[in-house]
Amino acid sequence: MPASVLAGMTLLVLGESHMSLADHLMEPLQANLTQQGAKVHSIGACGASAGDWLITKKVDCGAEQKGDGKIVIKGREATTTPIKDLIAADKPDLVVLVIGDTMASYDKPVFPKAWAWQNVTALAKEITANGAKCAWVGPAWGKEGGMYKKNDTRTKLMSAFLASNVAPCTYIDSLTFSKPGEWVTTDGQHFTVAGYKSWATAIGGALAKLPADAVSNKGAKQ
Repeated sequence: MPASVLAGMTLLVLGESHMSLADHLMEPLQANLTQQGAKVHSIGACGASAGDWLITKKVDCGAEQKGDGKIVIKGREATTTPIKDLIAADKPDLVVLVIGDTMASYDKPVFPKAWAWQNVTALAKEITANGAKCAWVGPAWGKEGGMYKKNDTRTKLMSAFLASNVAPCTYIDSLTFSKPGEWVTTDGQHFTVAGYKSWATAIGGALAKLPADAVSNKGAKQ
């Protein structure tokens, strides 16, 4: 196996509810990236949009995992932390964002494009200004309906929106990882353990294939 481009890198992974509960995405993704030789710190905050990582905001649930440590589930005391403070503390080469479903507003008749654009571009700019590279993981296919009103049309629209607006972050298109309905969900939006494992493996594989200058500003040390 050739060495992963992530070997020796420090990664900060931020996400929404997919990254905020046990048996979700955080644990298999953390394990995958750690196995590739990266030093990983993951933080999840339920319902947090991109802009919420520019401030401290209380959220209903969250989780955190560092390196080989166990996942720590946070209840009502969970908050977001401003990205500049997280970058100052961890000095990551690469910030990985798993933020898509929360902002897709599946239950709203119209996608809030101006609001989403403001959120996404502000976070991407702040990460870059603080010296890190970033990769933005878009939403995966779910199942039509459920309590979050997830639907394929809006999922596609959100993915295309992120693809066009996350620069200078690299966009990782989760819609290419499975067919609609292939990963079983518990509520239309969140997957079973098997689905999260598949998603984690696919994200890890996509990050491993990125060019060195997309994962770190320390290109010279490669």
